[in-house]
Amino acid sequence: MIADQLKEFTRADHQHLEKLIISKIKNIRNNEDYVNILQLFYGYFGALEERIQKFISSLRLPDYTDRRKARALEYDINTLGGVTIAKAAENSLPRITNHLEAFGALYVIEGSTLGGSHISKMVAQQLNVDQFKGGFSFFNGYGEATPAMWETFKQTLNSQPANNADTDTICEAANDTFVKFKHWIENNG
Repeated sequence: MIADQLKEFTRADHQHLEKLIISKIKNIRNNEDYVNILQLFYGYFGALEERIQKFISSLRLPDYTDRRKARALEYDINTLGGVTIAKAAENSLPRITNHLEAFGALYVIEGSTLGGSHISKMVAQQLNVDQFKGGFSFFNGYGEATPAMWETFKQTLNSQPANNADTDTICEAANDTFVKFKHWIENNG
């Protein structure tokens, strides 16, 4: 199952990125700090989604339109009084030239919903607010449906590779997505 291979293959770079994000979250002191984090996600995920949509549609992933994150990020930013930032430039993003690389990148985006509920709790605690009020739609992900949405995604993901080369392509794209997202945060946060 490629989902299990991806988890192992990307573990180190995923942990480096996670450590950076958690550090930023622990330093949130006000709405502006939180908006800055949302803007970082928006800039990267928004541009990444534009690349992914060239190769993944509802034909490959039936609920793909429900999985778009940039809209939720934009909503949260605006709700909190911020403005969206420019999306990442091409050189800040992983290479996506086919549906396999797109699924590798989407693995990172979809995986963010799993940790999102923990992040929303952390942010709400830092700001002493209710995590179910405005400004948390991105990190609250699919709400109670998050585990089911993740399982649906993994099933579709697991059906993508036809051979070992396809598996390698997906794994490399996912890892590159983690690496480039970390660099994006370091250079823009």
